[in-house]
Amino acid sequence: MLTVLRQTWPLLLGIMLLMVGNGMQGTLLGIRGRIEGIDTFSMSLVMSAYFAGFLFGSRMVPEMIARVGHVRVFAALGSLISAVLVLYAAFPNWPAWVVMRILIGFSFSGVYITAESWLNAGSTNETRGQALSLYMIMQMFGIVAAQGLLNVGDPSGYFLFVIPSVLVSLSFTPILLSASPAPSFETIQRMTFLRLWQASPLGMVGIFLLGGVFSAMFGMASVWGTAAGLDVKQISMFVAAIYVGGMVLQYPIGWFSDRMDRRVLISGAALLGAIVTVLIFVFDPPFWALLIAAALIGGVANPLYSLIIAYTNDYLDYSDMAAASAGLMFVNGVGAVTGPIVTGWLMGVLGPNGFFVYIGVLFAGIAGYAGWRMTRREAPSDTGSYQMLSPTATAVAVEASLEVAQEELLEAESNQNAA
Repeated sequence: MLTVLRQTWPLLLGIMLLMVGNGMQGTLLGIRGRIEGIDTFSMSLVMSAYFAGFLFGSRMVPEMIARVGHVRVFAALGSLISAVLVLYAAFPNWPAWVVMRILIGFSFSGVYITAESWLNAGSTNETRGQALSLYMIMQMFGIVAAQGLLNVGDPSGYFLFVIPSVLVSLSFTPILLSASPAPSFETIQRMTFLRLWQASPLGMVGIFLLGGVFSAMFGMASVWGTAAGLDVKQISMFVAAIYVGGMVLQYPIGWFSDRMDRRVLISGAALLGAIVTVLIFVFDPPFWALLIAAALIGGVANPLYSLIIAYTNDYLDYSDMAAASAGLMFVNGVGAVTGPIVTGWLMGVLGPNGFFVYIGVLFAGIAGYAGWRMTRREAPSDTGSYQMLSPTATAVAVEASLEVAQEELLEAESNQNAA
């Protein structure tokens, strides 16, 4: 692991700084929106716009890279991100923020695709798994660190918008000055939705609903916090708890995933998430209990993403897995666009706890549908290994993780034959 870290540290440092910038702007806008008097539903449109931009970017950026190359796309989109982060404070109104969020979502999608391509190209079959693990850890660490930085300035001023802009600008220095050459890039073909449905109805339904869960949690958590009367420190702690829980519970859930029917685990994890949201809605817990609840919700949501992709791949040939995963990520993105909007509407109808109602309903939907699918067909006899994936990962990282899983499977079969 240390060898891999030594080889890839410029890229990993750049990714961490990028995630600090992205994590700050998402939470900060929710807080600043309340200060500017922007209503909850308008803020939900602002938050949804990021996921719309990210979705567009996932479709369009690969073609841009094919035309002009990694370096130009990376530098252009990075400059756009840095500029938009400063402009938020200059135009504090929701229509302008919607446009900026679309631009920044599009741009972050592009820089993730480019960075993941560099990481994948610079790894060997022996080191790719460790490199991907470090990449995911740096992503999570960057977002958690971003929440702490929210407490060093006044959210009603400019300073907190300048910090992520500077960090994003700095993030490109170690990446672009590293010795790694720009990798070759091939666009991943997507599987048709009909073929995806035939392979795994649970995969399509589950990943769509989970897109709503993610976008509600990561887009609307700070909006909920301001509506619920939390201060900046409490909001930053709540958001950080979501990501910490997601990082901690990936490993135990991944361990169980390789040893039991994945549908049981999907249903059980989603049911736990639904129960937690119901308890919050019914009992109005103190803040320390909210932090535990946030860690549990994030702790089941993040592994569910990896679980659903792994479960769908269990019904596919290896040659189809990358295309299927790209298709699932698109379905997830469509669900993510709707999440903040529905959450904002429910918060307007039910009050701040409409945030938890929406997440709970989606979790319950995943749990119920997974349980029903268990009555429709048997579990697959052969399953691939579970690979930790982040919801922010692009198809490039997913394809690399599939290569790691295939290598692990072939190695396990080789060891069994040798024994």
